[in-house]
Amino acid sequence: MDIKIFEKRKSFRKGGFHTNPNIGWQIILVLAFGVVVALFAFGFFLFRKANREFQAPSFSEEARGKLVDRARLDRALEYYAEKAAKSAEILSLPAKVVDPSI
Repeated sequence: MDIKIFEKRKSFRKGGFHTNPNIGWQIILVLAFGVVVALFAFGFFLFRKANREFQAPSFSEEARGKLVDRARLDRALEYYAEKAAKSAEILSLPAKVVDPSI
């Protein structure tokens, strides 16, 4: 006759969820992959939505002339012409400081 009341039982099994230390990294990897896929899908959705809503403005020849102020454009061109002349003058003059290594 076997009495099994006070018999010691093993309460653990080999393998399973808690004994594999790599399972944590696998869960993190799967979650990261899921987040990347979700962000890609969200970005693609926003791109498609913005692409549908965007309409390039079309201007007539008359309106294009009004957008650019001719006086401002001339002032900018003068500024860059003066800058180019000053740069050419600086490059053409010899150095005022004598190089001590020569």
